[in-house]
Amino acid sequence: MSLKAISSKDAASLDKDLMSIGGWSLDQLMELAGLSVSQAVWRVHPLSAGKNVLVVCGPGNNGGDGLVAARHLAQYGYTPSVYYPKEGKNELYQRLKTQLHNLSVPFVPDFTEALKSTNFIVDAIFGFSFGGPLREPFPSIISQIESTSVPVLSVDAPSSWDIESGPPKEGPGAKFMPQTLISLTAPKPCVKYYQGRHFLGGRFLTKEILEKYGLDCPEYPGIDQIVEVGVNTEGRL
Repeated sequence: MSLKAISSKDAASLDKDLMSIGGWSLDQLMELAGLSVSQAVWRVHPLSAGKNVLVVCGPGNNGGDGLVAARHLAQYGYTPSVYYPKEGKNELYQRLKTQLHNLSVPFVPDFTEALKSTNFIVDAIFGFSFGGPLREPFPSIISQIESTSVPVLSVDAPSSWDIESGPPKEGPGAKFMPQTLISLTAPKPCVKYYQGRHFLGGRFLTKEILEKYGLDCPEYPGIDQIVEVGVNTEGRL
């Protein structure tokens, strides 16, 4: 199956449609997105490969997806920790933090130190709305993620990448290529620059939404919230 990539503008419009005419709340969409991320981690990094998972969260919805994923990972038997240097301030993010505190999931203050003991990284810093430039502390964080030998899964797009044109030409993230990428709802145009394992998550699109945005929906197996798909140089799957 060939899957169409969706622009950041259309991705934002699609989210609004889901909430305005589809009956979805932001909480629900974030819950399903984070659940998809956690299932992708389970698929590519089983417990036997190491339980310590460092979830790096940005201040927006991508970071919220990471917080949800961390909760599910804790329930699966992993030992997640969260690095969240610029926290989202609204009530939704605060509730997600409370849920993690209640599961004794630590919020670590020092990324460099946490990196030394982790077995896997979830990059949930920036999503489809990222337009640059990078602001502190993220240039340093992305540089460290870029150079580490620890496997990385990026949520929706590798952080620092332009959603349309892919990795930056120079500076932090120019050579960032995570081992795994999970696109949420639909792939973004930058996927044509990606080389690695690629999953699609977000099993909630209706026929009406698919037709409006000209999207394809693969068959999700069984009760899975994710499906693995390939990529090629044309940006279609």
